[in-house]
Amino acid sequence: MNAPIFKSRRRRNAVTIVAPCELRMSDVGFLAWVQQAEPGDRLQYHRGFLALDTFAQITGLSDKERAELGKLANSAFCAAEQGLVHLVQERIGIGQFAYVAIARPKPKSAAVSLSKLLLLEEAA
Repeated sequence: MNAPIFKSRRRRNAVTIVAPCELRMSDVGFLAWVQQAEPGDRLQYHRGFLALDTFAQITGLSDKERAELGKLANSAFCAAEQGLVHLVQERIGIGQFAYVAIARPKPKSAAVSLSKLLLLEEAA
């Protein structure tokens, strides 16, 4: 599996790695990235049309792949709700979007752990 797209502001010559549209990462991989990301780091966690890619009648994904994509989308939403990332969509073509998480500064009030994010995701 190719590396996801990410870009860091803290490096002057940051390299953007372009992955194919088949890119899919796990929810745990996403949350691990959130845990270690520096403010301004960018991660493309999905390419396609997320709202449609989770429906069996529309997508060519298997049941397992759709479930994993749903967990990934939920993890991204939970991280955004906790103020850890900004979620943006970048249009890359007709009906095709890059879903990007941009790391925010970590909240000073409390340390956010990967296990805490996983628990929040399960509760959602």
